[in-house]
Amino acid sequence: MTEVLRRGRASLAFSFFAQGAAFALLVTRIPAIQDRYGVSDGQLPVFLAAVPVLAGVGSVTTEQLVKRIPASRLLRWSQPVVLLALVGVGSGDALALLALSLGVFGLAVGALDASMNMLGVSLQRSYGRSIMLSFHAAYSLGGIVGASLAWVGAHWHLALWLSYLPVATVLLPAVLVASRWYVDGGPADAGSGAGGVEDERGRDGAGVVFKLLLPLCLVMSFAYIGDSTVSNWSAKYLQDVLGSSEQLATVPFNVYMVTTLVGRAIGDFGVRRFGAAAVVRVGALVAAAGFAVVAVAPGAWVGMGGFTMVGLGLCVLVPQTFAAAGRLFPGASDAAIARLNVFNYVGFLVGSPLVGALGDAWSYRGAMVVPMVLVLVTLVYARSFVAQPDRYGGGHERPRTADVGRGSNGL
Repeated sequence: MTEVLRRGRASLAFSFFAQGAAFALLVTRIPAIQDRYGVSDGQLPVFLAAVPVLAGVGSVTTEQLVKRIPASRLLRWSQPVVLLALVGVGSGDALALLALSLGVFGLAVGALDASMNMLGVSLQRSYGRSIMLSFHAAYSLGGIVGASLAWVGAHWHLALWLSYLPVATVLLPAVLVASRWYVDGGPADAGSGAGGVEDERGRDGAGVVFKLLLPLCLVMSFAYIGDSTVSNWSAKYLQDVLGSSEQLATVPFNVYMVTTLVGRAIGDFGVRRFGAAAVVRVGALVAAAGFAVVAVAPGAWVGMGGFTMVGLGLCVLVPQTFAAAGRLFPGASDAAIARLNVFNYVGFLVGSPLVGALGDAWSYRGAMVVPMVLVLVTLVYARSFVAQPDRYGGGHERPRTADVGRGSNGL
């Protein structure tokens, strides 16, 4: 069983990596997409908003599908659709094709994100120790690779399809092969002490589940509001507010991605040693301190240091939020994760327009206080990350692995 777990973990990590690369290739080439299709500045927000909205639909749909179809199978077929949709974005020249490709991309991404994290949480339960951050570290690494490839394409003025097609050609067969070793989790362990809990938080207890899940939904939204603030506004902030050069203004996001990779690569060790709640508290404090530094920074280098702190703090919140949902609802973790995943897109939708509106109406320094405060609110909900004594993680890790469920070698 140990070998099954190892193969399942490696194959799922590769899936996270591929998704990080694909998403980075899309979002970092938005100006080129706009130019290729002649999308006006007024139309662009509509196209951009459609992706997370449809991703939310895909995530909700996945909750229903996993009642009949294993999450591994949904992941196996949604990931190639994402890659093919990416190629579609880069291959046409008509707005209708762009709308169709982005629509398919959004729906498939919702299913992909939900099913990936479902498998990650179930594997963590099988391991009996924190491994969730390592999957998101693979996503960060993929994002760095994708952004670097996008830079190469932009630097050499390559057509979009020349940037996207080779990546899809390599990744698509690779993820299909890797998917042979995905591991679907079984139900919560019979001896986990969760039997009584499942009666209260069963698969059909929608009202109760959402009430208990709400703190984690808020944490997820706040984390992505902070993340979208960095990804969408760090370059403009450094250049327009702190007076940096155009070249230096591109550095903070790259450094942010590297710090998320580093933080996630070592974060599981922190969870095993100090517990998930402690890691989340520290992460929230570090991220909030980073936004505070950005807000008062006298110059570009101090501001860049602040954005680096934000990345180091925020990187632990999202993986631990998914993991906490799995602990809270051991008998209905797939449903909880699918619903929680929707708030990923809520934060993405709210964050960038919120900071932009506040920056225009007030000041961009003042706008940075908003994600700082929202991240600090995470401290109020940190108790939702505390593992109970009869479950895995947070200082109560099982000394040996549990039943890993069924492998997914078949189609």
